[in-house]
Amino acid sequence: MRLLAGMTQLASDRPDAVTVADATISAERLWGCARAVADEVAGAPVVAVHATATVETVVGMVGALLAGAAVVPVPPDSGPAERRHLLTDSGAALLLTTGPGAGTTPAGADTGTADGGPALPRVPVDLTRVSSTDRPAPAPTDTALVMYTSGTTGAPKGVLLSHRAVEAGIDALVDAWAWSPDDILVHGLPLFHVHGLVLGVFGALRTGCRLRHTGRPLPERYAAAGGTLYFGVPTVWSRICAQPGTARALADARLLVSGSAALPVPVFDRLHALTGHRPVERYGMTETLITVSSRADGPRRAGYVGFPLDGVSTRVVDEAGRDVPTDGESVGELRVRGPMLFDGYLNRPEATAAQLDADGWFRTGDIASVDPAGWHRIVGRASTDLIKSGGYRIGAGEVEDALLAHPGVREAAVVGRPHADLGEQVTAYVVADGVGEAELVDFVAGHLSVHKRPRQVRFVDALPRNAMGKVQKKLLADD
Repeated sequence: MRLLAGMTQLASDRPDAVTVADATISAERLWGCARAVADEVAGAPVVAVHATATVETVVGMVGALLAGAAVVPVPPDSGPAERRHLLTDSGAALLLTTGPGAGTTPAGADTGTADGGPALPRVPVDLTRVSSTDRPAPAPTDTALVMYTSGTTGAPKGVLLSHRAVEAGIDALVDAWAWSPDDILVHGLPLFHVHGLVLGVFGALRTGCRLRHTGRPLPERYAAAGGTLYFGVPTVWSRICAQPGTARALADARLLVSGSAALPVPVFDRLHALTGHRPVERYGMTETLITVSSRADGPRRAGYVGFPLDGVSTRVVDEAGRDVPTDGESVGELRVRGPMLFDGYLNRPEATAAQLDADGWFRTGDIASVDPAGWHRIVGRASTDLIKSGGYRIGAGEVEDALLAHPGVREAAVVGRPHADLGEQVTAYVVADGVGEAELVDFVAGHLSVHKRPRQVRFVDALPRNAMGKVQKKLLADD
């Protein structure tokens, strides 16, 4: 099948094709085991996979794709209500179980019991079984993945990603990052998000490079992995920078890539100082895969996610849908169009129409600016990060970067709070040492336009984050 072209072409010379934690499997064995899984699940249109960080998960997903099924990754730490929704809403015909105890019920995974979901057949992924059965490749327009959004505005929605979209998304990154079979990809990200699964597993299999998944994204495991290409989220890079010796061990890598959330400028600078690498930043969503990125053969700027990938078009528009100036200062909603976009939300035509227009433009809901050279900068979400204060439109990300430039600030999140005169006031939540509110307000005003300074600074012990390191600002707003 085309999505996994690299693996099939290089099956004979990749004895260490995939390593997850302490388990390694050759490409030839992976292919044989995946074919055995395909034999077991053949005829199932939708297959859920208990997406643990294991070799079995990789084999199970590849096998389900070989069988022509759409794969639904199920987070292993999901609660009963979330599992019930994913399995019921997706219409999964069976659940592939993985990891230790795969032959028994993973905690809460059999939704035919206490959590009231469908009583799905459970099929353990068995790495002792192989098959040589050949199957026709799925059509490019067939659904490869049903990936569920975070559900920040209601129940999670199933995002339909075709084989063609996944292939286009990976191939655009192969071009941008000079990604080749000679690379050794290292990461420790979850196998149920775009970053860890589509880029971090299918990207490796499609290019034919080796994958070394560290099980968990611990700095010492990254340092010991000996990779050429590293993927991480900002939290991972921040923790690596906190261990200078560990960070310096990455100096021999070819490329460091950061995504899933904005990389703070101080972390970018620290990583550069310790490793000699300016990390590549990129932008994407579950619905769009990666659409904007810096390039391996080009410059990289802290705080910017680069340029549209090959085949991608972008627009930044105001509330009336008019293009804003590409002056690096004007902000608006980013819209993207390209071959890697999703086919819609499962069984939700109204939600699809609200996000994807007839001309193929996807409304990201993210606030961005573009400078005259075409550099894209993401300043936050429209719902939480576009602050309208005193007639000004202020991007929270710009204020956060200014706060993080202060040596006493370790973390910062900025939101707009209701204000009787201004409409909204810029309010900062800060994790800091030895600094007061007035000093930070003056510091920001000295770096940015005065109207962008925080009107209020709240000091907190930590910022609420999700599994991918993104700050959960709605929890701050409800504080």
